[in-house]
Formats: sequence, C-alpha cells, structure tokens
Amino acid sequence: MIYTALHNRWLRLLGAIFGQLLFALSLNLFIVPLHLYTGGVMGLCQLLRTLMSDYMGVNFGQYDVAGILYFIVNIPILLIAWRSLGRGLVVRTLICTLAYSLFYSIIPVPTAPIIDDMLTSCLLGGIISGVASGIVLTCGCSSGGLDVVGLCLSAKGSNITVGRFSLGFNAVLYAAFLMLFSPEIAIYSVIYNYFSAIVLDRLHQQNVSMQAMIFTKGDEKKLSQFIIQSFGRSVTYWTGTGAYTGEKCNVLYVCLSKYEVEELRRAVHSMDPHAFFVFQSGIQVDGNFRRNLGN
Repeated sequence: MIYTALHNRWLRLLGAIFGQLLFALSLNLFIVPLHLYTGGVMGLCQLLRTLMSDYMGVNFGQYDVAGILYFIVNIPILLIAWRSLGRGLVVRTLICTLAYSLFYSIIPVPTAPIIDDMLTSCLLGGIISGVASGIVLTCGCSSGGLDVVGLCLSAKGSNITVGRFSLGFNAVLYAAFLMLFSPEIAIYSVIYNYFSAIVLDRLHQQNVSMQAMIFTKGDEKKLSQFIIQSFGRSVTYWTGTGAYTGEKCNVLYVCLSKYEVEELRRAVHSMDPHAFFVFQSGIQVDGNFRRNLGN
C-alpha cells in the first residue's frame, strides 16, 4: 500500500508535508528549548532570531520567528533556482519550504525542556529529524536551503559541490556559535546535527536503489535536461549501435529511487513514445555520487 501510494505524486507531496511537520516538532520540542541550533540556512535563521531577541530586545513570545526568516531567505534562492533547476523541482521545494516554515513558526516551544539531559535530547531530536528528512527525500521533495544553493552552483559549472558548500557554510556557522555562545551550546548543536545526519544518511543510501538505462533516438541533450529539471538527478549518456539494425541510438543512464520509476517512464514517453527502458533494482551507490534534493 505504501509502495503504491508513493507512486502518486500528490500522495508523495502529502507525505513530504508530513515529514516537514515531524521535523518541526523534533526541533521545537527537543532542540530549541535547550537553546541549541541546527545547521544550514535554518541554523543561520535561528542565529538571527537569537540576535534580534537578545541584542535588539524583540519579544517573539512562545513562537519561533526563525521559521518565517527561513522562508524569506529561501525566496531569492528559489527564484535563482527556477532558471537553473527547472519548474518541477522548485515548485515542490517551495511547497515544502512553506509548510516547514509554517509548522516551525506555529508549534509552541515549551518553556522548560521536555528532557533535561542534553545528550538524550540531542539523540532523540536527531533521530526524529533524520527520519523526517528521510521521509521528505523519499517523497521526492526538499526543504530548500543549502542543497538548492549547491545545486545551482553545480548547474552553472562551478567546482563547488553541494557537499563542499554545505560543509564550508556550516563550519563558519558553528564557529560563530562558538564565539557568541558557550562552548557547550556549540558542541551539543554539533552532536545533534551529527545524529540527524547519520540517520538521514542511512535512509538516504537505502532510497537510491534503482538504475535506469533509456534507449532513444530522440535528442539526448534535450531529454537529459528534461530529466534533470523534472527529477533533480543528473544523467550520463552515450551513443550506441543496434546490432540487429545497425542504427545509432542514444543511451541515457540515471540512478533513482524505486518510487520514481513510473514517473520517469511517463515523463520520458511523453517526449519519445518509442523509447524503451532497462531497470535494475538493488544497486548500491557509493563514491563521488552527488545525491540530489529528491532522493
């Protein structure tokens, strides 16, 4: 039933929105009450919220304005990404970013931590947020932020990969935490993000489990760009020769989630009804493979 549901794009979008709700709950219930910080663009927004509250005297009450700041920061990012990454990926990211910002802003933050032990809260919050992020990615969506910026840089031919950009950004961010707050806050924030990344990585690696080879006589460059813009996944292609007919054809290779197979089949056939596919499941992806926003 779950497998069938995840082939429906609208049910996948609802699943991604649920993942965003779960992620916002994990932050507001376990991390924010301890005055800890996540990484990426949201971590930057949390830092701005703290500076506005502590140094500018702005009172936000029980609600966390970092969610609103997160959405505002993502607007120019998504406008740039619209031209670089395509409409489909940006629209899904916009919906999920809006949902995440809304949930994060309206879920009240407890006045006292639910769990007093900081390590336990980091572990529990990291596990839940990692699972939540995994749900969002499995549903082919994204929360925006650094991944979108990194993909835009890669799409424009920059040598800066998504991973390198995120690593550099977070290194500067955590250095700021260390200088502005106590070492305990910075260290436990890193521990939380480490737990979250470990859980997400496990779910993420298991998700990319299919390879597809597409044989077509259509324009391979146009078809490749169409797949990149529709799925946010890169494509490798080369020219082949049919042994029986001796005719040339284009072969495209892409790694993807099993939940994207039917959508890929429909998308490619809409451009080339005569294309045929070879799918193989159970693959393992390792090495210098850039995982996209929606895997």
